[in-house]
This record gives sequence, structure tokens and C-alpha cells, in this order.
Amino acid sequence: MKIALLGCGVVGSEVLRQLAAHADDLTARIGEPLEVVGVAVRRPGVERDAPLAAGLLTTDADALVSRPDVDVVVEVVGGLEPARSWLLAALRRGASVVSANKALLATHGRELRAAAAAGGGDLYYEAAVAGAIPLLRPLRESLAGDRVRAVLGIVNGTTNYILTKMDETGASFAEALAEATELGYAEADPSADLDGYDAAAKAAIIAQLAFHTEVELADVHREGIAHVTAADIAAARDTGCVVKALAIAELAEDRPGVSVRVHPAMIPRSHPLAAVREAFNAVFVEAEAAGDLMFYGRGAGGAPTASAVLGDLVAVARNRRAGHRGLAEAAYADLPVLPVGRTVTRYHVNLDVTDKTGVLAAVAGAFARHDVSINSVRQDGRGDDAQLVLVTHAATDAALSATVAELRGLDVVRSVAGVMRVEGGEP
Repeated sequence: MKIALLGCGVVGSEVLRQLAAHADDLTARIGEPLEVVGVAVRRPGVERDAPLAAGLLTTDADALVSRPDVDVVVEVVGGLEPARSWLLAALRRGASVVSANKALLATHGRELRAAAAAGGGDLYYEAAVAGAIPLLRPLRESLAGDRVRAVLGIVNGTTNYILTKMDETGASFAEALAEATELGYAEADPSADLDGYDAAAKAAIIAQLAFHTEVELADVHREGIAHVTAADIAAARDTGCVVKALAIAELAEDRPGVSVRVHPAMIPRSHPLAAVREAFNAVFVEAEAAGDLMFYGRGAGGAPTASAVLGDLVAVARNRRAGHRGLAEAAYADLPVLPVGRTVTRYHVNLDVTDKTGVLAAVAGAFARHDVSINSVRQDGRGDDAQLVLVTHAATDAALSATVAELRGLDVVRSVAGVMRVEGGEP
């Protein structure tokens, strides 16, 4: 079985190491040996910590993926182009593809899946979401007979590390980011993580599989964590919650449709996701028959990601040896992706208010006018330091936004100090 590898960085080098270290076992599991016949790189002169036979490196990825003897193309380059063109060329001529490229799958997944179907090969991408954690195959296969209602995930290790440190040590966002950078969890330019782009791509892939509906990156509502303050962390602690950056995909309860979003949220400390610390990832699945399921592990890094790549490589190699394709994703449900304004959840609202008669009535009136029901109210401080902390019942995002806009204009409200969604049940 002949393999072409696109990319030989941290993940690609580890893929080669694991292929060499477990060659005999992999041969036994597949029924024939795997042979890497080419490795496409941009800079062939760079020294690499990988078992590379003479003549394997090439800068001509186009020629490599077009070779008729290549059975499987493994892509760990990342980015949209030229990776998209390379994989389409491979799939259209009948090769199978294993990819770790979340951005590509979330942006051009429909096109790639169509090319795989037309060419008769497989398109597998377990490593694109949550590293070594086996998540996509359970959604695609193990839960194929069930109805998934919701998926909540911590799918970015950088943001989880930052929020963990803010919660456990009282560090500011800037201090926690500096520590994450020093330890190598945050890139020199961490915007893809901090602004939610990385998690949004993963959320799109998860939603597509969980709800059998085409979901792309552009469909995902995205908010980053840069605005999370120490005050938000403390407010969550006071209500028995912790702040996590969540990727959420769920079925709408009152209409056909799915909601897919990425944002920081408070979750009860009793929720399984609350215990996920530092750079670890976890995904919580709510299914109709199976109930609640939790997938936990290392979501990034060379070895964990390579483990997922090799798992897919074994699967597609077995399929090719047997002469058939694996189970492909089905988008038969064709559900609409709802705008964030129609998303229903609970909210924690922190108001700086004047300490005088009628404040609570004025604030409660604003909530009532937009049909947002208040679950609990707490007043902290007196005089110039007076604060109202309100937690709502479930309401639409649009209704809450309208309420906050009115609150900002009330004479009794000096400022809206914080607004954050509350997920995962009652604290």
C-alpha cells in the first residue's frame, strides 16, 4: 500500500516515526505493508527529526499526488490552498485521503466529500478535531443508530489553559497568555485560538457529523476570550461555575434547525467539562438513547495528532484492500443553521447601578419588556459600589441583546459590567 505524505513538520515527522516504529504491527493489522513513496515539503534542506529514506523528499506536491501508484495521500500541511487543490486531485483520480486540516474540511468539506464519492476513495479526518481523542468516528459510526441532541466541547488547548490559570491562580488574561506562550501552548500569533477561529472550524465539522447537515465555517457564530476578565472569573466562582471556551452544536427544541457557536460561557462546576484543565480537550455528547457521553484527552501535539492520523490510515488501507469505501457522511437531514439571535440559552448579567429606591423595578421592567425571565437576583455593595447580579431563565440571544441595549440607557444603570452565557444546566 503506497503512501504519499504532504508535510513533514511536527506532525508529519511523528507520522513517519510511528510508521517506522510500528511497521510490523501495522502490516499485520492491514494485511500488507505500508510504504511511504514520497514526502512533499517546501524546504527540503531543513534538518528533520524523522526517518527519511534517501530520495523521498520532493517539492513537487502536484506530481506526488498525481502518481497513479499512490493509494493514500496523508495531508498534514494545513491551510486552504494549495492543500485543497492537492487533495481534490488525489480524490478525483481515486486515491484515498487522510487529513488533519480542520480549516480546509470546515471550509471546503462539501467539495472534498463529493470528489471522494466520485473517485471512489475515502476521505478521513479524525485528526482534524481534538487530536488523539476518538470523536468523529463515534459520531459517524457508533452513534449512527441514535439521535444526537447536543455536543459541547472544549476543543482548543490554548484557550482552556488560559482560562484554567485565570480561575486557579487569579491571573489576568494577559498574564495567563504570557505563561501559555512561554510554555509553547500559544503560538507567536495566537489570534486563531484566542478569537475562536480554530474552535469554530472544529465545531462546523462536529455539527456536520452529529446532525447529518452541511455546516461550514461561515455558519458558525464565533466569539473569542480576549474580553474575559478576572471579574468574570470571580463572578462565575460566586455562582458555583467556571468559565470555559465552548464549541456548541445542538438541535433547536422548538423548530427544525441546528445552532452552532463558539464562545466563552459559565458552566456549573458539577458538569464534567468543568474539570477539564490546562491544555486538555474534552467533548460532551448528549444522545437520545445512549445518554451522556464524554470524550477526553490530549487535543494537540505531534504524537497525539499522529496517532489519529495513523488510525485513519489503517482504516482507509483496510477499505482499499477489501475493495470498498468506508462509511461516508450523510447530509440527508439538510437542517437550517439558525442565526445566533435565535439561539436559546441562559445568561449571567452583572450591572453597576445607583443605590436608590426603584432600581430593581426599573431593571426588572427592561427584562420583562423583552420577554426575558429572571431566575435569580443578588445585590452586592452599597452606594457607588452597588451591583446587581442577575441570572436569567432560557431566552433567545436576540431578546437578551435587546434587553442589554435598553439597560445601558437606563438612568439607574451606570454600566453593564458583564454579560455571559450560562451553559450545561443549573449551577
